[in-house]
Amino acid sequence: MGGEGKVYTLAEVSQHNNAKDCWLIIEGKVYDVTKFLEDHPGGDEVLLSATGKDASDDFEDVGHSSSARAMMDEFYVGDVDTSTIPTKTKYTPPKQPHYEQDKTSDFIIKLLQFLVPLLILGLAFGVRFYTKSPA
Repeated sequence: MGGEGKVYTLAEVSQHNNAKDCWLIIEGKVYDVTKFLEDHPGGDEVLLSATGKDASDDFEDVGHSSSARAMMDEFYVGDVDTSTIPTKTKYTPPKQPHYEQDKTSDFIIKLLQFLVPLLILGLAFGVRFYTKSPA
């Protein structure tokens, strides 16, 4: 294409975001995939949803064949100025208090381990006391 070797900003590439003019950024390179939209095996919506951002992860997640990768050369229009692409932030889950199991169950178990033998002992003495016949 005529623009080969040109460097585009993310803002410039993002303007090409519809079915009549669709550009993608993959691995720092800019591709005009407008003519490929109808032929894309995954449908045009997949490509259109990848506009306006770095679509490298989307592209790699699908696992494209080597022939698909070779086909990209005919759609290449230039490179992207990587300083215009926001850096990816790693997801950090919100801080939450450390979860500890309910101590009630441990307390109840220890209490029962102490009380059950006492109850059995008390029951044994009680049965012995009441069953002893007066002489």
